[in-house]
Amino acid sequence: MFESHIATELSDLSDDLPHFVLSVYALADRLGLDLAELDADHIAVRCQQNSTAERWKQGFLQHAVLFSEKVINGRPIALFELNTPLSVGPWKINVVELPWPGDKRYSHEGWEHVEIVLRGTGSQLASHALALCSDKGLSEPGISIKNSAPKGEGERLLNPTLAISDGRVTIKFHPWSLKEVVESEL
Repeated sequence: MFESHIATELSDLSDDLPHFVLSVYALADRLGLDLAELDADHIAVRCQQNSTAERWKQGFLQHAVLFSEKVINGRPIALFELNTPLSVGPWKINVVELPWPGDKRYSHEGWEHVEIVLRGTGSQLASHALALCSDKGLSEPGISIKNSAPKGEGERLLNPTLAISDGRVTIKFHPWSLKEVVESEL
């Protein structure tokens, strides 16, 4: 997953990555979404306990540079740039988002979503993202669609999000990369 030697703190994430990739492909197939045509910005994990987030943070620090850590929507989120990109489906992804647990409980601890950059104005994001998917896929049982607008203190770029999930994994769309959002901070 990472370099030749994986930090012990990340062994569960290393084991989970192949399952995550298969789940993302399965969701994309249901949606009629061609992953190879999309620009993936980062992937994210989810956990239930602060101790797990702390353990993963220590592991990522052995394989990456922490480039942002701040409170967003009431919980800490750390962003890492990996020394060696992860192979995730058709992409090489070098940014990982690690949020600490919030109010929502996830059924799975591990990799949870991939975020795609779709350039354009925020108001166009939802229609642009949904147009990439088939109507049949979007109306399938178990598929949920959610709009949100996470914002960290000092960020000047609006970064609306459209998330499409099957309850196990999520594909999210944003108009900006995380690095662009962090660089916009005051």
